[in-house]
Amino acid sequence: MNSRSVFLAALLSVFLIFNLYAVNFSSLNLSGDDRLLFKAEFEGQNAFFIASLNDRSIQQITVLPEKMYLVDSGKTILALNHFGAVKIPVTGGGLPQPLPGYPSFTNNNIPLKGRLQDIAPSPCGNWILHLDPVSRGYGNLLLINIENGGQKIVSERVELPGSDFPARWSHDSRLFVYEKGGRLYYFPIIDDVSVLIDERFRMIGEGGITSVLWASDRSFYYLSGSILYRVINPELFTRTIYGDFLSIGDVVAVLPFDFNPGFDRYWIAPDSGAILIKKGTRSLFYFLLGENRNNPGVVLPHIPIPFGTENLNVFWPLSGFLTIVYSAQGRTSALRFEIDANGGISQAAARNVPSSPNGVLSPDGTRAVFWGETGLEVWDYVNWRLLQRPLTNPVYSCSWINNRQFIAGHSLYTEEIDISGVVYSRRRISLSTADEAGFEETFRGPSRVLVRIGSSWYANDASTAGGSWTSAANIPLRQVSLASARFRVFLEPLPSGHFKNTIMIRNLQSTGTVSFVSAFTPNAVFSMNRQKQVALCFDLYDDDTGLQQVLQALRRFNIRATFFLNGEFIRRSPAAALAAVNAGHEMASMFYAPIDFSNTRYRLTQEFIAQGLARNEDEFNRATGRELSIIWHPPFYRNSALISSTSSANGYVMVERTIDPNDWISREDALRLNIRQIPPAEIVDQIIAAVESRANGAVIPVRLGLLQGGRDEYLYQRISVLLDALIRSGYEIVPVSSVLYR
Repeated sequence: MNSRSVFLAALLSVFLIFNLYAVNFSSLNLSGDDRLLFKAEFEGQNAFFIASLNDRSIQQITVLPEKMYLVDSGKTILALNHFGAVKIPVTGGGLPQPLPGYPSFTNNNIPLKGRLQDIAPSPCGNWILHLDPVSRGYGNLLLINIENGGQKIVSERVELPGSDFPARWSHDSRLFVYEKGGRLYYFPIIDDVSVLIDERFRMIGEGGITSVLWASDRSFYYLSGSILYRVINPELFTRTIYGDFLSIGDVVAVLPFDFNPGFDRYWIAPDSGAILIKKGTRSLFYFLLGENRNNPGVVLPHIPIPFGTENLNVFWPLSGFLTIVYSAQGRTSALRFEIDANGGISQAAARNVPSSPNGVLSPDGTRAVFWGETGLEVWDYVNWRLLQRPLTNPVYSCSWINNRQFIAGHSLYTEEIDISGVVYSRRRISLSTADEAGFEETFRGPSRVLVRIGSSWYANDASTAGGSWTSAANIPLRQVSLASARFRVFLEPLPSGHFKNTIMIRNLQSTGTVSFVSAFTPNAVFSMNRQKQVALCFDLYDDDTGLQQVLQALRRFNIRATFFLNGEFIRRSPAAALAAVNAGHEMASMFYAPIDFSNTRYRLTQEFIAQGLARNEDEFNRATGRELSIIWHPPFYRNSALISSTSSANGYVMVERTIDPNDWISREDALRLNIRQIPPAEIVDQIIAAVESRANGAVIPVRLGLLQGGRDEYLYQRISVLLDALIRSGYEIVPVSSVLYR
């Protein structure tokens, strides 16, 4: 058996799932000096690469800036997408270079499905923090030196984040704070980290990463319970390598309610004179700090937030205006408030609305840029009016260099835009995508790389594709070739695995044909299992807390799930029921009221059960104008022979959970039953283990809303982690009906 057959047999024996969302190669083009151009596609993204067949090194040519950070005083761009992370100099002059220590395709890492693996870069540009998964729910927090790739494990088994990366840097990059197990810790950047005291002695206190922030005046704030602490000079942290830093902080506010880092957010005024708190998903509160905090003449308003609000963004410069931009039900809205010298706040007119809540202020607070699917807008922030729309194609991220220049990463390029003049000047830094790539036809020296975007061609100045890109009109394009004097390349389709096909390389000067991706390695944590369907269902008993978060996550992953709800919930929260319907999910019944059928105080009869099911159908129809499916489950999954027979007699299909996540166990339940309340990250690990042990699919319920006895953290707060874990392990997530009727 030749090496090609051995490779394919080994690949098929390891990868047992269908190649849904697998990497697909195309557009092979081999130069005379054995450089291979090719395109790779993955989860709707594509990128062009160039590889040397002599040493198998890979260089990325196009980089979609799905997420972008500007570091090192605006000199370096760190861009992330599903193929990895790269460094791009703002001045241009070279192709993107892979970020050391981050698992990128150019470093022979197979891309992960699901969300981006985010990072937390230091403002100085010397370090990044990255979570390396060690299980489906946990990862080791790594501190990585960007220059040499050196790594240090900061903390082991940190929960993989549901949304916010669990670490934040100080402005001077001398320290960062991280979250683990519902507690906050600090880590100073010093020459000899071996002298640091143990992690448990570097604990700040209880809370999540949203409990802390560095304000614009470089003060450090920590909100714990109802108490807001402030450390005025972050340099004082260097005194706390061996001790508690709160002793050098001050209490600057005692709020009338407790801050919950899992649901709440807060912002500090640039002059440190006030705080804005988003309480849950429905309310904003404004409170004064400092000398004016007890001023009875200042009104402290409550600002309601509409149901379904997403992507709420707060703009708070020194200009005297506070602006809140958000999207709800597919529309962008803006709230504008004027703040006087004493901290008094009053609502101002906000007749103009940006196209998207995604935005960032210039350093001096006079300009703002907003971006999204419809392009880029530049706004006069003080007078709140649109100035120009320099881009109309999708824009993914923006960062200001100074008050008149910013970086925009969009679907065609990453470029610098200067708004100093009436006509904005633009300078191309890197290419985001390409329609075609090839080699220049030349008879002298190595061929330049040519790339076409739309009708425009660009050439790379250096023969090794390491220079800058310049416009290339009327340059002859070399005919596509799959062979050189030493090698021949072709595509081999694969029926399963991480790759839809593989690039095969035949060395014409020796024996054997090898796969280009034979050295590529997947993340060991997310082992690929035989693909089977699993049904996610969400139970709405009392309130809609967590529903919006779940709907957003399902939409991002393009997943259709099943929601079970009862009549009492529908009457209290008709907008929530309608939101799930409008999102296209399967809607199912959970009886009319959330009663426990195993409780002896209820006298169960066939008529009682049938009437409760029918009444729930009618309540749902009145609220949404739609019909419930015939799928249902009794509240709390309490079943009996009577319930089952009545269900069938009335044309219903009853669902039983095949995996119990135990996310319904409250703090009070844990104390009363003498059992441990399992944190969500551990629940995710247990769910995947349970799914893997089953021969067929599974029905996995997730309970939404707040429990009466409370929980430290709810599973739905890490719903994206669960979705990532299932998808990366090869499972297809479907509605309950797909499993029942398969």
